[in-house]
This record gives sequence, C-alpha cells and structure tokens, in this order.
Amino acid sequence: MAASINGVGGVGFGGLTCSTKTPLPSSRSSSFRVQMSVPVEDKKRNYTLQKSQEAFNAALNLMPGGVNSPVRAFKSVGGQPIFMDSVKGSHMWDIDGNEYIDYVGSWGPAIIGHADDEVLEALAETMKKGTSFGSPCLLESVLAEMVISAVPSIEMVRFVNSGTEACMGVLRLARTFTGREKIIKFEGCYHGHADPFLVKAGSGVATLGLPDSPGVPKATTSGTLTAPYNDIAAVEGLFNSNEGEIAAIILEPAVGNSGFITPKPDFLEAIRRLTKENGALLIFDEVMTGFRLSYGGAQEYFGITPDLTTLGKVIGGGLPVGAYGGRREIMEMVAPAGPMYQAGTLSGNPLAMTAGIQTLKRLKAPGTYEYLDRITRELVQGILNAGKKTGHAICGGHIRGMFGFFFTEGPVHNFDDAKKSDAAKFVRFYQGMLREGVYFAPSQFEAGFTSLAHSPEDIQKTVAAAENVLSNI
Repeated sequence: MAASINGVGGVGFGGLTCSTKTPLPSSRSSSFRVQMSVPVEDKKRNYTLQKSQEAFNAALNLMPGGVNSPVRAFKSVGGQPIFMDSVKGSHMWDIDGNEYIDYVGSWGPAIIGHADDEVLEALAETMKKGTSFGSPCLLESVLAEMVISAVPSIEMVRFVNSGTEACMGVLRLARTFTGREKIIKFEGCYHGHADPFLVKAGSGVATLGLPDSPGVPKATTSGTLTAPYNDIAAVEGLFNSNEGEIAAIILEPAVGNSGFITPKPDFLEAIRRLTKENGALLIFDEVMTGFRLSYGGAQEYFGITPDLTTLGKVIGGGLPVGAYGGRREIMEMVAPAGPMYQAGTLSGNPLAMTAGIQTLKRLKAPGTYEYLDRITRELVQGILNAGKKTGHAICGGHIRGMFGFFFTEGPVHNFDDAKKSDAAKFVRFYQGMLREGVYFAPSQFEAGFTSLAHSPEDIQKTVAAAENVLSNI
C-alpha cells in the first residue's frame, strides 16, 4: 500500500531551498509518528515528501483512500498526497517543511489570504462566548443582511453547512415551488454529492475516472436531464421534449469543476429567457463564483439575475458554511415559514458567521476586485506565454480571482473540450511545479484561485517557475 514518492512520467523530485519568511506554528501532538512541523533551522534542505508519505501510509488504515475528499488523494497527478501543517497569507507549509505559493486557497474561500489576522482575532473573541449555540444568534442576521445587500437575486437566505447541503436544499425548494420534478444540469458541472446531481458531474468524479457513482438509485437521477455547457440548442431540445415537466435549470455561471470555463456571449441570457418562457426556475450555483468574480457574484458580473442562488466557501471565510437564497415568495416556502422541510444543527454556527462577516467586510473595500483581476491576469498570461514560448499547446483564462488553463490548443467551451487536454503533460507540469514551490489543484479539472494576499512577487516567481518546468517537459 506504500505510495511512491517519485514523480510520474519520468519527472522525479529535484532540489528546492525553502524560504523562511513566515515561521511555522509550534509543533502539535499526533498519534502518528510523524513530526508535524519543522524547526526553522531544519527547513533549508532538499525537497522531500518523506513525512507526508509516512502520514499517508498511516492514514490509509484509518480513512478510505487515506483522505476525506477524493481529489486530495493525488490519484490523477501521481505520488502521494502532501500533508499540510500550516498556512499564512498566500503560502502553505507541509509537514516536511516545504513551502508553497498556494493557488488552491482551500478550494476558494481563502480570498483574503489564509489565517488572516483580523479574522483570527474576531474568531478568538467569538470563541470566548462558545463555539455552537443550536439556537438563533445575532451573527446570523448580520451575515444574512450582508449577503442580501450584495447578491442581486437574494431577498431571503438560509444558511447551511456546505455547498452540497445548499444545492440539496435549493433543488427541493425548486421542486416545491413549481410542483415539477425534472431538472436540467450541465455536463461537467458539479453541485455537490447529493444523488440527483451525480450525473455527468465533472470535478472529482472526472478526476478519478469513476462512473457517476455506485449506490445512487436510478429513481433519484431519473429526473435529472443533462446538456453540454454553452449549448443552447440542447437546452431548447430538453424543454421541447419535457414540456411542462422541468422545475429548474441549475448551473455554475462560470464553471470551476471541469477546469475553468466561461460562458459564451449570450449563453446565460438565453438560459434566463428559456426558463421564463417555460415556467422553470433558474438556479445559479455560486458556491465557487460567489463573492469571487465580484462582490455580487457572477450574476452581478454578467448582469443576469437568477431566481435562486447557492453560496459557500467565501461566505464562511474558511470555515464550513453554505447558503441558498432567492426571491422572497420562493424562500417563504422553506420551513418553518412554509411546507418544505430543511434543517441543520450547526447551520448559522457563530464561528462560521464571524469569519464570513469579517471576510465580506474586507472584500467590500475599494480596489479589491481590480487587484484580483490584475494579479490573476498577469499569472494566467505569464503561464500561457511560457507554454507557447516552450512549444506547448495551451489555453486558459480568468475572471477576477478565478482562473484555469488546459494543455490543448482550445478553445474550451464545455466538458468534452476540457477532456481533450493532455492529462499526462499536466501530471509532469504539476509535479514540476511542486518541486518549484508552487501548489496548484491536483487535477486538470479544477479551477485555480488567487487572493488579496498574493503579491506581485508571488506571481513573478510562479511564472518563472512555470517557464522553467515547461522548458523541461
């Protein structure tokens, strides 16, 4: 069961001198016989993942696949998972003491940077009052007011504990409100792991090459219709062949779970028109894009207002949270105001609310999204230029603090296009960038994220590292 620490596709691990700009926190205890943090004097040494390998071997006996979320297992990029010890700003440190510039950002929420001092201070004050109440608290109303004032479609909101939970709740709500059962989703869009959504779901399912999932009854997916992203004709066909039966369309307004894919001009506008003409609801899954493409999310950025929206990640400031919201007449169907039942003991948890409030306050500051746009543009353009300079087929793009690139000439408009990317080349690139101290998502089918903590120096180092790696693969 031991995983190799060698690279994949002929790329081994070379040497890397790790920076000591930010000291690691003090050592924490562990039942594993693995040193969980590294003394400062030992940090300047060659790149090794020995302690991560030991930790992973131990974890394999404790958790399925040794991880708690499939993409973390590194199956599509080779080697074993890297076990992280600490984060600060735009950087992460693993248990071997290696330092990385991070473009995963805990899969999106670290938009102001990891372990932000103001957020940590606010959390410390909140913890003095307790970590969970199981009853209403004022913090819920504060964050709710902030979300409602920011997101165009939301007049009322319900907080939950994850993006998956938010999408489960919003689907049930759409069916309740319309009295219909069928939904349309797009191939390669991921809306959490609830049964009805595990149909052509992209993301981790695509990364691992799995069928949509064993254990999902056919009855739970029989009402799920799928179309290629950016294909209006296919959506029109589904409405024509299922007249009066479709409750809603749910989509990522900018896709993050097939890699980063943007909508064609007029695609979202056409989807909005079709839902209105057919009496269906339009749901934007903004778990990734919410408060990341703009303060009002993708719907503000693109100027398209859906009926319902799901949120997550950023509004928890790094703590577990999700939310769904929309027009008042629809949201008043949710219990206890209405008949559609949904509940959660930890929903509106005071710690998650606090982190979300502090994060949104920072994002509202002038210049926030202009800065994200500038550094992300420089990053993506630098990587694309490096790829072309070194003779590789590559394409990509960004919106504000969200980006992606593919090893294919492109363009990439949907999941089928994304699958044309050279996955083997991505593996070699990925492993090479790790040796250079740059951490991207361990999958060709995931978007990347920048933060306000990323500096121009971070971007320059990343682009230089990319050119170095691309010239050697």
